[in-house]
Amino acid sequence: MPKETIKFTVRQDGQVTEEVIGSLANKCEQLTGTIESKLGTVTQRLYKPEYYQTTTTQEDVTLQHNTDEN
Repeated sequence: MPKETIKFTVRQDGQVTEEVIGSLANKCEQLTGTIESKLGTVTQRLYKPEYYQTTTTQEDVTLQHNTDEN
């Protein structure tokens, strides 16, 4: 699993921009929800391509074939 990071940029006029790195689907909104409510009103939300990716679980399976059976 990739490391999830939230990057904040504070401009001189006080506007705060946040960017979530290493997160898929709507996990970014789960990570930033509490922080956003403390900072104030969200005026714009831009979604990166990762937002539209789905999370999948990968399982490794080993199959054995018995060559002695007919």
